[in-house]
Amino acid sequence: MRPVYHGENGLRTLRELARSYSTLSKDMTRVMNRIKALYRSWSIPCGGVRVYDPRYREQWLEKISEAGVRRRAEIFYEQLDGLRPLRQKARCELLRESRKHKASKRLLQIPSIGPLRAALLVALMQTPHRFRSKRQLWAYSGLGVKTRDSAQYRYVGGQLLRSKKPQQIRGLNRNHNHQMKEIFKGTATNATHCAGPFQDFYARLLGKGMEPEMARLTLARKIAAITLTIWKKGDSFDANQLKAQAA
Repeated sequence: MRPVYHGENGLRTLRELARSYSTLSKDMTRVMNRIKALYRSWSIPCGGVRVYDPRYREQWLEKISEAGVRRRAEIFYEQLDGLRPLRQKARCELLRESRKHKASKRLLQIPSIGPLRAALLVALMQTPHRFRSKRQLWAYSGLGVKTRDSAQYRYVGGQLLRSKKPQQIRGLNRNHNHQMKEIFKGTATNATHCAGPFQDFYARLLGKGMEPEMARLTLARKIAAITLTIWKKGDSFDANQLKAQAA
């Protein structure tokens, strides 16, 4: 028997609004992918976002010579137009509900974590006390590094000795909350382009010879660790926390 965390009743409304917003966002992404896939299936280049803009819609539809295919594209556009106001409405309700929670205000102190990311973090994590340490949060968010080790011990001269063979890194853990990973990685990516302590931290990692992909991962882990500390202890964001590298 193991204890299972079932959440707090006070966050039920926020959690449901977050689910609605996430679902509508995924639905919009699917429809947008279908629109581009339709054009590409007819060898019509459609990079960028102008293909979704209502101002240029007629120009794009004129590129399709087949009437049936053009009608199919029109239906996809109608579906996209219907999802946009629903997603915007769900976003507004989610942000309005998140203002009722003190945790959202605390998380807003962290650079590159805006109102929307703060609301989603509170809805997904519910409480920081679910995680005993930052490493548990890293694993839950898909930022935990997995290692493999074999033949830890071997017999040498009749004695059992520990092998000097190093552990092998097998990438990040796959069993995780995908939304949490998207939030922290998105925050880290955004922070690398915005002036501030996170960008300086990222630049120092690159200066040490670290690969950009690994530096972004390290920054995402640092942001997750700071998020847990601020939320759990009620502290304020301090740029000096970035001096110790998350590893």
